[in-house]
Amino acid sequence: MPSTRGADTLTDLGWRGPVNHESDMTTFSAVLRSWEERFGARVVALGFATLHVSVAAPPTDRDHALRVAAEHLAFCPDNVRASDTPTLDAYAETLVDLDLWSFWWD
Repeated sequence: MPSTRGADTLTDLGWRGPVNHESDMTTFSAVLRSWEERFGARVVALGFATLHVSVAAPPTDRDHALRVAAEHLAFCPDNVRASDTPTLDAYAETLVDLDLWSFWWD
């Protein structure tokens, strides 16, 4: 059966991208459904261990971006810990007005 929401595609496909971090894709779909509602987020691409999300209404200030960065850290720790922006504050700065969120799991 086709997915009715992009967020559910991960679960419906049986995608295993973040298996080293979390094996329950329903958790990831739930987070993406929340982002769909709050940010107009849409899944635009899936890879072996990557996910790309278009964001219609990204955070527009640092304080909001910091809260979103904390969600990203829980969702995909590698985005913060193994990146060019290894602190939550630095990562949050990159999220202000960013209309494409990319995640990768090592």
